[in-house]
Amino acid sequence: MKQKLFCFFILFSLFLFSHSFAGPADDIIKKVEENLNGKTAVMTISMDVKTKRAKRTMKMDSYSIGNKKSFIKILYPGKDKGITFLKIDNTMWQYVPRIEKTIKIPASMMLQSWMGSDFTNDDLVRESSITEDYTSNFLEETESGYKVELLPNEDAAVVWGKIIMEISKEYYLPTTVHYFDEDDILIRELIYTDVQPFGERFYPTTWLMLPKEKDKEGHETIVEISNAVFDGDVSESYFTKRALKRYSD
Repeated sequence: MKQKLFCFFILFSLFLFSHSFAGPADDIIKKVEENLNGKTAVMTISMDVKTKRAKRTMKMDSYSIGNKKSFIKILYPGKDKGITFLKIDNTMWQYVPRIEKTIKIPASMMLQSWMGSDFTNDDLVRESSITEDYTSNFLEETESGYKVELLPNEDAAVVWGKIIMEISKEYYLPTTVHYFDEDDILIRELIYTDVQPFGERFYPTTWLMLPKEKDKEGHETIVEISNAVFDGDVSESYFTKRALKRYSD
């Protein structure tokens, strides 16, 4: 009888231990996602893309509602001015004024580079919802932050085999994110810095994307947020296919 009670105690203790971090990890990731997205966001963005051979700068305006709808308009350079992108749920389109054509971006191209940068089309549309598509596992807590492992759910349409995210305790924002493929190979590192206040919300204004693949050694993309307004009114007129051409001018 004592042996049975001892075994029961061990099993019960293991059950409690295995679930003790599930709640905190889920809560942390939920806060991070809410802080990054906001109910709505309007941003002015600059992107510097560096490769082995060249460096280029783009400027754009971005409008979004949560992580379900987003609209981006390229302002600079001149040859790309007026190109627009629209994402609704998991579908994405691009309008190119030079040829006056709207192009639907197929799922097979979601991992391809966005405008020659180290970000992908998938990053642009923020296709996946972390809290819905990934299971969170608490890895580590330090004086200044948390480390959380994100593993994709079986039925989730996501592109990463694993994500390791380090999170600031002060702001509940990511500081460093490592992306791994299905073979557990590190593909890229995203570093968030320079957190600034925008109204009542704090937001990282500098994002550094570093690809880790050998053929992209020396590449980097830096995103700078120069202005942002969160949780204000954003017109639904931005989130129709007609808006791609309408707001291209």
